[in-house]
Amino acid sequence: MPVYNYTAKSFDGQTKSGISVAKDIRELSQDLKKEGLVLVKAFLDGEKGNSPFKISFSFGVSLKDKIILTRNLWIMVSAGLSFVKSFSILANQSRNKKLKKALIDIKDEISKGKNISDAMGRYPDIFSELFQNMVKIGEESGTMDEILKVLTLQMEKEHELKSKIQNAMIYPAIIIITMLGIGTVIVTFVLPKLSEFFTSMNIELPIYTKLLIGFGSLAQNYWHIFILVFLILFSVIYFGLRTKIGKKIRDTILIKLPFFSSLVKKSNAASLIRSLSSLVAAGVPLVRSLEITSGALGNFYFKKALNEASEKVKKGEKLSSALKPHQDIFPFGAIEIIEVGEETGKTSTILKKLASFYEEEVISATEGLSTIIEPMLIIFLGAIVAFFAFSVIEPIYSGLGGIQ
Repeated sequence: MPVYNYTAKSFDGQTKSGISVAKDIRELSQDLKKEGLVLVKAFLDGEKGNSPFKISFSFGVSLKDKIILTRNLWIMVSAGLSFVKSFSILANQSRNKKLKKALIDIKDEISKGKNISDAMGRYPDIFSELFQNMVKIGEESGTMDEILKVLTLQMEKEHELKSKIQNAMIYPAIIIITMLGIGTVIVTFVLPKLSEFFTSMNIELPIYTKLLIGFGSLAQNYWHIFILVFLILFSVIYFGLRTKIGKKIRDTILIKLPFFSSLVKKSNAASLIRSLSSLVAAGVPLVRSLEITSGALGNFYFKKALNEASEKVKKGEKLSSALKPHQDIFPFGAIEIIEVGEETGKTSTILKKLASFYEEEVISATEGLSTIIEPMLIIFLGAIVAFFAFSVIEPIYSGLGGIQ
């Protein structure tokens, strides 16, 4: 079993450090609680004192920061530490200035008698509506430690899914960036020099070489205009995608695009079902759960589907029946499985299993897509290199033939 170095405080404020064997940090905190101690920090023996309560610095508050925060809050609450003290410790340990400020403010608000969920509501960019509602349920039902455990597990699943997708796309991204970099150098610096060489030898150039050299000269002489056009296009696309129409156009393309369509449907379904299962399991009414989940989704069509389903469920319709008009955007079988959960009275359990299934499907689909994209990019890169080589070598060969 793991050996932990720990620092703990007694209820009269004395600090104690030591070494203990435990299965995990939660078990360690429970063992110390029996001795009248509250765990402050702990790290595996042999590590350089990395506290499990430390939160890494970043300009924003990343998902990883939130996971560490929620997990540590869960451990502290399970150990019997008050929320005021817990948020005080978390604020002191945080290296993220934005998060530190928020935690201090939440601690002060709780000290004044305000609810934790209301205090968190002052920072919606850190604590989502789903997070706030889950915490509110925990406050009202007295099951805060269980709610924090569910939130931790949900965010860990979300982080794992995003990490797997990002890792699968790294290699294709490197190839594309390399290809653009090499192309820019060749067109801007190499081709104009070759143009001078061809002119000095009075070589008759084929049309494709002329076009290539012409583009290179244009890029070299008017590079600032190219950069300006790129920045304008980037700004138009970036800000356009933040509008309602832009999001709809983006999501329409993604949901109909071959290869990507299945991935988009499964990833959105996994996120939707995971959030819905957590809220329903926590005791949030189904209509409210649908509204909260809709607010957390980024896809236009899935958001629309949940909003319409919410209105139908209000009128007494079943969730599976309310979602059926939108079954074209859901993966095959998803709505039918939800219907089985409703009939058996195990909606929460079914949703949780369904979310896990689609998360695995997304990971598998992403890895498969990456496997398909990689050779296609290599072939495309090879074709571009061959085109450049042929455009340069063919005129040189013709010129040398003429000299002979």
